[in-house]
Amino acid sequence: MSCFTGKYTDELIANASYIGTPGKGILAADESTGTMGKRLSSINVENVETNRRAFRELLFTTPGALQYLSGVILFEETLYQKTADGKPFVDLLKENGVLPGIKVDKGVVELAGTDGETTTQGLDGLLQRCQKYYEAGARFAKWRAVLKIGPNEPSQLSINENANGLARYAIICQEAGLVPIVEPEILVDGSHDIAKCADVTERVLAACYKALNDHHVLLEGTLLKPNMVTPGSESAKVAPEVVAEYTVRALQRTMPAAVPAVVFLSGGQSEEEATINLNAMNKLKTKKPWTLTFSFGRALQQSTLKAWAGKEENLKKAQAAFLTRCKANSEATLGTYQGAGSLSEGASESLHVKDYKY
Repeated sequence: MSCFTGKYTDELIANASYIGTPGKGILAADESTGTMGKRLSSINVENVETNRRAFRELLFTTPGALQYLSGVILFEETLYQKTADGKPFVDLLKENGVLPGIKVDKGVVELAGTDGETTTQGLDGLLQRCQKYYEAGARFAKWRAVLKIGPNEPSQLSINENANGLARYAIICQEAGLVPIVEPEILVDGSHDIAKCADVTERVLAACYKALNDHHVLLEGTLLKPNMVTPGSESAKVAPEVVAEYTVRALQRTMPAAVPAVVFLSGGQSEEEATINLNAMNKLKTKKPWTLTFSFGRALQQSTLKAWAGKEENLKKAQAAFLTRCKANSEATLGTYQGAGSLSEGASESLHVKDYKY
């Protein structure tokens, strides 16, 4: 067998292609309970189910926002939640043309035999979980592998281990009807320059696509969620055009044209920075056989969270901030973003967290 030929083939291809529709992107609202707690504590709001649900409802019910989204990644708790007036979030999203997705990995653990590198857990029982999530309305999934740049990192062991984990996850998802988002995130931590990030990104992506092919994954029914190629967090910033050039070239060298879309992670960039860099890639005049769009968490939510501050009376203000970011990123997927005239609070602050876990 050279490629996946399961019963969901046509559906996987259609859904992956739909998620990659130019002008639309993904909201990553799949923060674990612990990570959501950190977000809420930053605005002095208690980390309880009602508050987590209220914040997600605020996002999903923002008037006019869902037209700019093709997918929302949910945490397991959120997949089964409802709006205050009783409508399941899954139904709300689907009625607005947004596919519900689900985070399926179980976080990272240290990879024995390395200097603090990690591998992602969650393959045990994954098929059964995916079947259950499909039943609940999910149509795509996310699994995050994490690599770091250091004096001798990422090691070949770490690259191979994470590539194989992503490939196994991907084929299991496809067997259950879920489009797998393949996410090999290379952390921005460090003082390396952009050339070093490009070199590592190319090595990691090449290994991932080798593994995906070895595992007979249907590439047309997958999406790639990579880091943008940037200098390390302790290095001087470069112009968006330079980020665009290095990032697109890394993809051209490693990523098959069969994959319909790249849905970038924001990786701790500020909201505005992530949008401007995505816009620069879409303006770049070069070969791009895939749609370049977004799958942002922090870079879609930060200014919204600040505006909300857990108060009912701030709902409209918070939703206005969210709508602004959704529209800005939609324009960036088309290369037509003009930059914000006035940024809402939080839009230009760095969202970098060292050794980011969620």
